[in-house]
Amino acid sequence: MNIIIVGGGKEVHFLTRSFISKGYNVTIINNKKEHCEKLARMHEKASIVYGDGTKPYVLEDAGAAYSNIVIALTPKDPDNLVICQLSEKIFKIRKTFAVVNDPKNIDVFNRLGVGTVISTSDIISSLIEQKISVDEITNLIPIEEGKVAIMEVEINKDHDILGKQLVNSNLPKEAIVGCIIRNGNAVIPRGDTVILNKDKLIILSLPKVQSDVLTAIRGRID
Repeated sequence: MNIIIVGGGKEVHFLTRSFISKGYNVTIINNKKEHCEKLARMHEKASIVYGDGTKPYVLEDAGAAYSNIVIALTPKDPDNLVICQLSEKIFKIRKTFAVVNDPKNIDVFNRLGVGTVISTSDIISSLIEQKISVDEITNLIPIEEGKVAIMEVEINKDHDILGKQLVNSNLPKEAIVGCIIRNGNAVIPRGDTVILNKDKLIILSLPKVQSDVLTAIRGRID
Protein backbone atom coordinates (compact mmCIF):
# COMPACT_ATOMS: atom_id res chain seq x y z
CA MET A 1 0.00 0.00 0.00
CA ASN A 2 1.27 3.47 -0.90
CA ILE A 3 0.45 6.31 1.51
CA ILE A 4 1.11 10.03 1.21
CA ILE A 5 1.16 12.18 4.35
CA VAL A 6 1.17 15.97 3.98
CA GLY A 7 2.25 18.04 6.96
CA GLY A 8 4.57 17.94 9.94
CA GLY A 9 4.60 17.49 13.68
CA LYS A 10 4.52 14.48 15.97
CA GLU A 11 1.46 13.04 14.25
CA VAL A 12 3.40 12.60 11.02
CA HIS A 13 6.26 10.94 12.87
CA PHE A 14 4.05 8.44 14.71
CA LEU A 15 1.93 7.63 11.65
CA THR A 16 5.00 7.12 9.49
CA ARG A 17 6.61 4.81 12.02
CA SER A 18 3.38 2.83 12.38
CA PHE A 19 2.78 2.49 8.63
CA ILE A 20 6.35 1.49 7.87
CA SER A 21 6.23 -1.18 10.59
CA LYS A 22 3.24 -2.65 8.75
CA GLY A 23 5.19 -2.79 5.49
CA TYR A 24 3.49 0.18 3.78
CA ASN A 25 5.28 2.59 1.47
CA VAL A 26 5.16 6.10 2.94
CA THR A 27 5.87 9.43 1.27
CA ILE A 28 5.87 12.62 3.35
CA ILE A 29 5.33 16.06 1.83
CA ASN A 30 6.47 19.05 3.87
CA ASN A 31 6.97 22.67 2.85
CA LYS A 32 9.84 23.38 5.22
CA LYS A 33 13.30 22.29 4.19
CA GLU A 34 14.61 21.81 7.74
CA HIS A 35 11.64 19.60 8.60
CA CYS A 36 12.26 17.50 5.50
CA GLU A 37 15.88 17.00 6.51
CA LYS A 38 14.82 15.97 10.02
CA LEU A 39 12.18 13.57 8.69
CA ALA A 40 14.72 12.03 6.32
CA ARG A 41 17.05 11.32 9.24
CA MET A 42 14.25 9.87 11.37
CA HIS A 43 12.62 7.73 8.69
CA GLU A 44 15.16 6.23 6.32
CA LYS A 45 12.55 3.97 4.71
CA ALA A 46 10.17 6.83 3.90
CA SER A 47 10.36 9.08 0.86
CA ILE A 48 10.50 12.80 1.68
CA VAL A 49 9.29 15.47 -0.77
CA TYR A 50 10.03 19.13 -0.14
CA GLY A 51 7.16 21.26 -1.45
CA ASP A 52 3.64 22.58 -1.11
CA GLY A 53 1.16 19.71 -0.97
CA THR A 54 -1.61 21.92 -2.35
CA LYS A 55 0.18 22.02 -5.73
CA PRO A 56 -0.73 19.25 -8.17
CA TYR A 57 2.83 18.91 -9.47
CA VAL A 58 4.11 18.33 -5.92
CA LEU A 59 1.53 15.61 -5.34
CA GLU A 60 2.52 14.13 -8.69
CA ASP A 61 6.20 14.15 -7.70
CA ALA A 62 5.21 12.36 -4.49
CA GLY A 63 3.62 9.56 -6.50
CA ALA A 64 -0.05 10.44 -6.06
CA ALA A 65 -0.91 8.71 -9.35
CA TYR A 66 -0.21 5.32 -7.80
CA SER A 67 -1.03 6.00 -4.15
CA ASN A 68 -3.89 4.42 -2.21
CA ILE A 69 -4.32 6.91 0.63
CA VAL A 70 -3.62 10.60 1.23
CA ILE A 71 -3.60 12.07 4.74
CA ALA A 72 -3.68 15.86 5.10
CA LEU A 73 -2.28 17.03 8.45
CA THR A 74 -1.33 20.65 7.84
CA PRO A 75 -2.35 23.34 10.37
CA LYS A 76 -4.45 25.10 7.71
CA ASP A 77 -7.94 23.74 7.02
CA PRO A 78 -8.16 25.23 3.48
CA ASP A 79 -4.89 23.50 2.58
CA ASN A 80 -6.12 20.17 3.92
CA LEU A 81 -9.31 20.53 1.89
CA VAL A 82 -7.41 21.35 -1.32
CA ILE A 83 -5.01 18.45 -0.81
CA CYS A 84 -7.88 15.97 -0.44
CA GLN A 85 -9.85 17.39 -3.36
CA LEU A 86 -6.84 17.31 -5.69
CA SER A 87 -6.07 13.77 -4.60
CA GLU A 88 -9.61 12.60 -5.30
CA LYS A 89 -10.41 14.52 -8.48
CA ILE A 90 -7.09 14.62 -10.31
CA PHE A 91 -5.32 11.52 -9.06
CA LYS A 92 -8.44 9.41 -8.38
CA ILE A 93 -7.34 8.44 -4.87
CA ARG A 94 -10.31 6.80 -3.18
CA LYS A 95 -9.32 7.22 0.47
CA THR A 96 -8.49 10.66 1.82
CA PHE A 97 -8.22 11.77 5.44
CA ALA A 98 -8.13 15.36 6.68
CA VAL A 99 -7.59 16.89 10.09
CA VAL A 100 -9.90 19.85 10.70
CA ASN A 101 -8.55 22.41 13.13
CA ASP A 102 -11.79 24.43 13.27
CA PRO A 103 -14.78 22.12 13.96
CA LYS A 104 -17.05 24.56 12.10
CA ASN A 105 -15.46 23.30 8.88
CA ILE A 106 -16.46 19.67 9.35
CA ASP A 107 -19.74 20.00 7.43
CA VAL A 108 -17.98 21.81 4.59
CA PHE A 109 -15.39 19.07 4.28
CA ASN A 110 -18.09 16.39 4.33
CA ARG A 111 -20.21 18.16 1.71
CA LEU A 112 -17.21 18.53 -0.55
CA GLY A 113 -16.53 14.82 -0.43
CA VAL A 114 -13.48 14.43 1.80
CA GLY A 115 -13.34 10.77 2.71
CA THR A 116 -12.78 10.98 6.48
CA VAL A 117 -12.75 14.16 8.55
CA ILE A 118 -11.20 14.25 12.03
CA SER A 119 -11.67 17.26 14.30
CA THR A 120 -9.02 17.29 17.03
CA SER A 121 -10.56 20.45 18.53
CA ASP A 122 -13.89 18.70 19.02
CA ILE A 123 -12.23 15.81 20.80
CA ILE A 124 -10.15 18.00 23.10
CA SER A 125 -13.05 20.33 23.93
CA SER A 126 -15.24 17.33 24.66
CA LEU A 127 -12.66 16.05 27.13
CA ILE A 128 -12.47 19.43 28.83
CA GLU A 129 -16.26 19.77 29.02
CA GLN A 130 -16.52 16.34 30.60
CA LYS A 131 -13.79 17.31 33.10
CA ILE A 132 -11.52 14.54 31.94
CA SER A 133 -7.87 14.75 32.95
CA VAL A 134 -6.12 14.62 29.58
CA ASP A 135 -2.84 13.74 31.31
CA GLU A 136 -4.27 10.35 32.23
CA ILE A 137 -4.86 9.45 28.59
CA THR A 138 -1.70 8.56 26.72
CA ASN A 139 -3.45 7.94 23.39
CA LEU A 140 -6.80 9.02 22.01
CA ILE A 141 -7.85 7.84 18.57
CA PRO A 142 -11.19 8.98 17.09
CA ILE A 143 -13.08 6.61 14.80
CA GLU A 144 -15.83 7.51 12.35
CA GLU A 145 -15.35 11.25 12.78
CA GLY A 146 -15.33 11.05 16.56
CA LYS A 147 -18.45 8.88 16.99
CA VAL A 148 -16.33 6.25 18.75
CA ALA A 149 -12.94 6.60 20.44
CA ILE A 150 -10.12 4.30 21.45
CA MET A 151 -8.14 5.53 24.43
CA GLU A 152 -5.14 4.12 26.25
CA VAL A 153 -4.95 4.67 30.00
CA GLU A 154 -2.03 3.56 32.15
CA ILE A 155 -2.95 2.32 35.61
CA ASN A 156 -1.07 3.57 38.67
CA LYS A 157 -1.17 2.85 42.40
CA ASP A 158 -3.70 5.63 43.06
CA HIS A 159 -6.36 4.29 40.72
CA ASP A 160 -9.47 2.78 42.24
CA ILE A 161 -9.60 0.01 39.65
CA LEU A 162 -6.22 -1.39 40.74
CA GLY A 163 -6.51 -4.94 42.05
CA LYS A 164 -10.10 -5.39 40.90
CA GLN A 165 -11.43 -7.96 38.50
CA LEU A 166 -12.62 -6.36 35.28
CA VAL A 167 -16.17 -7.53 35.93
CA ASN A 168 -16.19 -5.42 39.13
CA SER A 169 -14.67 -2.31 37.58
CA ASN A 170 -17.96 -0.36 37.22
CA LEU A 171 -17.11 0.64 33.65
CA PRO A 172 -20.16 1.97 31.77
CA LYS A 173 -21.96 -0.36 29.38
CA GLU A 174 -20.95 1.83 26.45
CA ALA A 175 -17.26 1.04 27.05
CA ILE A 176 -15.18 -2.11 26.83
CA VAL A 177 -11.56 -2.97 27.60
CA GLY A 178 -10.43 -4.68 24.43
CA CYS A 179 -6.82 -5.29 25.38
CA ILE A 180 -4.33 -4.83 28.21
CA ILE A 181 -0.65 -4.14 27.57
CA ARG A 182 1.15 -5.78 30.47
CA ASN A 183 4.96 -5.87 30.70
CA GLY A 184 5.16 -5.27 26.97
CA ASN A 185 2.78 -8.12 26.12
CA ALA A 186 -0.80 -7.95 24.87
CA VAL A 187 -3.41 -9.60 27.09
CA ILE A 188 -6.99 -10.16 25.94
CA PRO A 189 -8.97 -9.62 29.16
CA ARG A 190 -11.92 -11.56 30.52
CA GLY A 191 -14.30 -10.74 33.34
CA ASP A 192 -12.03 -12.34 35.94
CA THR A 193 -8.89 -10.53 34.76
CA VAL A 194 -7.35 -8.56 37.65
CA ILE A 195 -6.05 -5.07 36.86
CA LEU A 196 -2.43 -4.60 37.88
CA ASN A 197 -0.20 -1.57 38.41
CA LYS A 198 1.35 -0.23 35.18
CA ASP A 199 -1.24 -2.04 33.04
CA LYS A 200 -2.19 -0.06 29.94
CA LEU A 201 -5.89 -0.44 29.21
CA ILE A 202 -6.97 -0.11 25.60
CA ILE A 203 -10.58 1.04 25.88
CA LEU A 204 -13.20 1.38 23.15
CA SER A 205 -16.04 3.72 24.13
CA LEU A 206 -18.62 6.25 23.04
CA PRO A 207 -17.44 9.86 23.56
CA LYS A 208 -20.31 10.63 25.94
CA VAL A 209 -19.06 8.11 28.52
CA GLN A 210 -15.35 8.96 28.48
CA SER A 211 -15.72 10.89 31.71
CA ASP A 212 -17.50 7.93 33.34
CA VAL A 213 -14.76 5.60 32.12
CA LEU A 214 -12.08 7.61 33.88
CA THR A 215 -14.20 7.94 37.00
CA ALA A 216 -14.51 4.15 37.13
CA ILE A 217 -10.75 3.81 36.68
CA ARG A 218 -9.47 6.43 39.10
CA GLY A 219 -12.42 6.74 41.50
CA ARG A 220 -14.26 9.92 42.31
CA ILE A 221 -12.19 13.00 43.11
CA ASP A 222 -13.77 15.34 45.65
